[in-house]
Amino acid sequence: MAELRAITEDNSLDAFRLRLAPGQERFVSHPIRSLAQAYVYRNQCQPFGIYAEGKMVGYVMVIYDYDVPEYDIWHMMIDESAQGRGYGSAALDRVLAYIKTKPFGDSTRVALTCNKDNAAARKLYEKKGFRATGVEDEDEIELTLTVE
Repeated sequence: MAELRAITEDNSLDAFRLRLAPGQERFVSHPIRSLAQAYVYRNQCQPFGIYAEGKMVGYVMVIYDYDVPEYDIWHMMIDESAQGRGYGSAALDRVLAYIKTKPFGDSTRVALTCNKDNAAARKLYEKKGFRATGVEDEDEIELTLTVE
């Protein structure tokens, strides 16, 4: 249904063309900002394009926090034209499978933050087993999952 492909020079422009539905801009950073962060954290971060039927329909980043240690899922988004088709759920499964390979370091903790008002994303994360930790920062809540 959906697959992950590393974002490289060859497909970065496809990521820049992704768009959120009106009103969703406050939930996730634009891909240009996200890929700039991926470059800064390149020794501990992997940005992925989310593909369906050979077309990039979203993106997500996995970053390893050496200080905690934990894996963080950053900036996951699905283009407005592809929302509601299960691509986010399938991509999250692929991301968790990637994290289980421990590409940057050993940790079983996976964390992400979600805007308090983003009910669809929170429902997806909780369906996959993520639970709120009680940690909040402005309009974001932290959710975590333990993977083996």
